[in-house]
Amino acid sequence: MRVSSARVRVLTVLALSIFAGSAAAHSGTGLAGGFASGFAHPFGGGDHLLAMVCVGIWGALLGPRLRYELPMVFPLLMVGGAIAGMFVLPMPPVELGIALSVVMLGGCIAAAWHAPAWLAITIVSLFGLFHGYAHGRELPSSADPVGYSLGIVFATGLLHVLGIALGESALRMGCVQIIRAAGAAIGLVGVVYLWSARVA
Repeated sequence: MRVSSARVRVLTVLALSIFAGSAAAHSGTGLAGGFASGFAHPFGGGDHLLAMVCVGIWGALLGPRLRYELPMVFPLLMVGGAIAGMFVLPMPPVELGIALSVVMLGGCIAAAWHAPAWLAITIVSLFGLFHGYAHGRELPSSADPVGYSLGIVFATGLLHVLGIALGESALRMGCVQIIRAAGAAIGLVGVVYLWSARVA
């Protein structure tokens, strides 16, 4: 029986997400401990997780070029944001930016919006900065910054791959309406996050 590459990628992400929980419980100091803490971090927050999966889904819906460019741009800008967060550099309200990313990315999927490449990259880059800043601010005092950053980038990449696999599967199976409905649901969850961030 032949297993599709999309299924393999999804199973890989699920297996590693289980590992993330274990890693969080056993993380120590040094490079390995920092990596474990960083890897587990995106899986611990629904807003981070949803936004990162959405980047992959939206990229898949936008076509071959952006399918890979968006998941490359997001982690790169996220690292820049993380550095800014570690040094506590001035930044607009981060929680609002993160919540807005869930609303907008979910909305882009729901609308199947084929944004111009430059605009899609700009949107994803901006949100990458916000997510990275939050990760940087939440760096555990005992964690190695390099290992922590590598762990976050690796976990983010896996979530992007999951999103790409979901988007590609929807396109291949003619189930785009289902993925658009999921995008709408994610956008509504983002509205809840946005409201919570405003009243916090």
